[in-house]
Formats: sequence, C-alpha cells, structure tokens
Amino acid sequence: MTEKREYTGEYPDKTLYLPGPTEVREGVIEAMCEPMFGHRMDRMTDLYTTIVEDTKTFLDTDQEVIVLTASGTEFWEATTLNLVDDRMLVPTAGAFSERQADVAERLGKEVDRIDYEWGQAVKPEDVHDALENEEYDAVATVMNETSTGVRNPIEAIGDLLGDYPDTYFVVDAISCLGGDRIDIEGHNVDAIFTSTQKAFAMPPGLAVCTVSDAAYERELETDSASWYGGFRRCLDYYDRKGQTHSTPAIPLMLAYREQMKHMLEEGHEARDRRHREMAEYARGWAREHFDTFPEEGYESRTVTCVENTRDIDVAATVEAVSEEYDMVFSSGYGRLSEASFRIGHMGEHTVESIRALTDAIEDVAGL
Repeated sequence: MTEKREYTGEYPDKTLYLPGPTEVREGVIEAMCEPMFGHRMDRMTDLYTTIVEDTKTFLDTDQEVIVLTASGTEFWEATTLNLVDDRMLVPTAGAFSERQADVAERLGKEVDRIDYEWGQAVKPEDVHDALENEEYDAVATVMNETSTGVRNPIEAIGDLLGDYPDTYFVVDAISCLGGDRIDIEGHNVDAIFTSTQKAFAMPPGLAVCTVSDAAYERELETDSASWYGGFRRCLDYYDRKGQTHSTPAIPLMLAYREQMKHMLEEGHEARDRRHREMAEYARGWAREHFDTFPEEGYESRTVTCVENTRDIDVAATVEAVSEEYDMVFSSGYGRLSEASFRIGHMGEHTVESIRALTDAIEDVAGL
C-alpha cells in the first residue's frame, strides 16, 4: 500500500521541457489568486464568454467551443459517445492512439484499427482504403502522438473525409493545438480537442473542444451521448446562460483569460512559426548527436522524440540534468523509456530556451 509522503512546498523551481505540463507565465499563475466568486454570477458569464469567444478568434474557427474542467481525456469519451452509434475507425501508431481505441472499446463501440509500428505515421491512403470497404460513424486520429514524436497528416486525412459526409472526423490534438496551426473547417474536422497544460501554456485542469454544426446535430440523434461532455448540454447552456452547465474550476479559467491575451497578441500564425523554429532546432540537434525516432517527414512540431543511438543511461541523464541544471525533460514513453527521450518545445519556450536544455544534456552526457 502506498504510504503518505508529506508535501512540504520546499522544492527547487525546475524549468519544464516536458511533453506537458509546460512552463506557465508568472502573471498567468497570479491570475488564479483573485477572490472567489459564484459560478452563476454575472461575473462568471463575463469570464466564460470571454475565454470561449477568444478561443474561437485565436483558432480562427466558426465552430462552437467548449471549455470544461477536465483533462483532454474527457473528450476521448465524449466524442465517442456523442458521435458513434456502433463502429469507428482508429489508426493506432503509439501509446495515445492505442489508448483512444481502448477507451472506445470500453464504451462498447466496435473499433477497427489500422496498426502501425511506433514511430510510423498514419497514411491517408490506408484510411481511404478502410472507408471504401466499410461504413464508420467516425474516424478518430491523434494529430500529435506524444509517445513517439510523430505528427500525423491530419490535413490529408480530413481532406479525403470530405467524400464521406456521414463519417465524422475527430482529432486528438492534446499535445499540439495552440502551437501547431490547423485550418479546422478547411480540413473537415468535426471535433478537435486539447488540454490547457500543453501548447496553450496554462495550468492543467481544463479541456478545450471545438464542435462542428454537423457534429452537434449528430449528437441530437443518439441515445448514448455523454452527460458531462455532451455537445448539446454544454452548448445549449452556453447559448442560454453564457456559462458552464456544471461547476467549473474558476481560478483556472481566470488563468486561461490571462494567457489567451498573450496568445492573441502573438497571433496563431506567429505562434505556429515559433514552434516550427523550435522543432527544427531540436531535430537538428538530435540528428547531430543521436537520431530522431519518428518517420522522416512526420516529425512533431511540439515534441522531439530522440532515438538513443549512443545508448546513454536515459533515466540517469534526466535525473542529472534536473539536479545540476534545474531543467526537466522526459525519458521515452513506456517501452521506449531507455530507447529514446523526449524534449517538449511548446507553449512559451523559444529556440534560446531549448538550446539551454540541449547544452545541459551535452554537458551531463559528455557529448
């Protein structure tokens, strides 16, 4: 049985280079310290309508937006319950796409998988072949496979789904949305969701999802819709009251409002460009000293997965960098724990701050 380990608050500050959570601006943290107010007060309406409408503006979408107190995992369940009667297609190419398929199966849905080796990307032609042979209520795809550092070609998959209007397109963009720009309507996405502690650079605890009109209408026809994450319940309440249907984490939404000001000031295209520059630097460094794990041409813009070609002790290196430099990056995920390591370059990081980490790794690993 796990024993209690007392939280003391006496810990050194560490700079986070994880695949999430990531660094949060001091002013965003301070925004959570306002006096508490009721979630049915006019003040809450002002707050919630601000963050919802600002998110639409930032993402440049006319789709409806839901912000819930939850992790992004909530929308694995909600989109499956809201859009899938019987059968869905889930390409699996890493830990999180496999988990998304597992969640759907636990919810009683029939799931057809297109299985790829970890490190490989989903191929649109495989999705096309599956759609030609079977009928699916939805295709659910991970945009940024955090476990492998693969960025799947969501745009091309969405484009081909334009020929299958009765099949809904669900995108898990948990570890990239806000740092990796996508034209949501332009690529036929019906629901795309994220968590705030990733590229949004906010504290953990909020999940964000966009919903197309078609997806909203589809949920009205189903008997298995999610209660907490139901599109109709969330969006109708917002339309009537400008609030959430259940009690939200108000301090986190105050932080959201503050950080979204910075995101809007930078702009989505500029934020996307900065993330591309960080990714290019991290990949170049990885290839100079090790190698990159993802299939070439499909590398993530927010997480670089470095293949451990030098056979360094990854766990020891992560620990030493943390102890000596107060910087925290991540070992490989699951069965890749020693075969790779991961550098999160998302949120408010810059090429200069990523270079500080790689310098530290070089020093500790003797590169």
